[in-house]
Amino acid sequence: MTASIRVIVHSNVLISLSATSLAVSTVLLADLSIEPVPLFIVFSVTMFVYSYNRIADFAEDSKNIPERASFVSRYGRSLLGVGIVLYGLATALAVLRGIPAAPAMGIPLAVAVLYSGVGLKRVLLVKNLLVGLSWGLIPVGIGIYYGELWTTDVLFVAAFSTVMLTIAAAVFDIKDIEGDSAAGIDTLPVLYGPGVTRRLAVGATAVVALLVLVLVWAGVLEPVYLLFEAFLAYVAGYSLFATADRGPLFYGFVIDGEHIFLAVLLLLATGVSRGVFAF
Repeated sequence: MTASIRVIVHSNVLISLSATSLAVSTVLLADLSIEPVPLFIVFSVTMFVYSYNRIADFAEDSKNIPERASFVSRYGRSLLGVGIVLYGLATALAVLRGIPAAPAMGIPLAVAVLYSGVGLKRVLLVKNLLVGLSWGLIPVGIGIYYGELWTTDVLFVAAFSTVMLTIAAAVFDIKDIEGDSAAGIDTLPVLYGPGVTRRLAVGATAVVALLVLVLVWAGVLEPVYLLFEAFLAYVAGYSLFATADRGPLFYGFVIDGEHIFLAVLLLLATGVSRGVFAF
């Protein structure tokens, strides 16, 4: 079981499923119909971007995550090949279907190059924000695909995911202290230590949790958004327990799987409200 989980994590399948889960959450919250095309595009783009980054970041990973680096040395190029094929198919599908955002399919490649190739990951907080903004584009893409971009639900989920993935990226840096220090990459854990990073992550998450409560109370968001409080408690929990010596399953499964957790909560809530599930 553990070995299977490691393969799913190291092969970038889980992180791609997590990104797809964010798309599903956006669809559910915006009360849209689930369609396979946008989900396939999100999964494919994520698979390509992370497969590319695993190879580009191999030197740092050799020190930070030797186990993942070993996996990448054996299967990384093959996985990148799969990612390229999926990315190409997703792009062709977007163009052939006449999706309005089809020209934006070049953005993920540009982000991947800026992050690892150009070296923006070396700039304090910029790499974290770049990760957050990249994930924030998923709800935006869903909004464009369905013609529902300028709605409260889509815009809020886009902003929410941008903030939360920026926080998650900062927590993720705790495991990379040794490699990032050697490579001259400035991160919050490198400059200020894991303790400060954990406290900042929990504090920022608490602020977001309070904001969600206020927006629901004010009627800006529907009551279903109270489920976000469980998600935010999840984030605060893993932030408190994040240390440099925790293995890849903690970071690659617990943290990267956070949006799968949220999507499951929303699917269950939707099923109950529609009478699919009865408790």
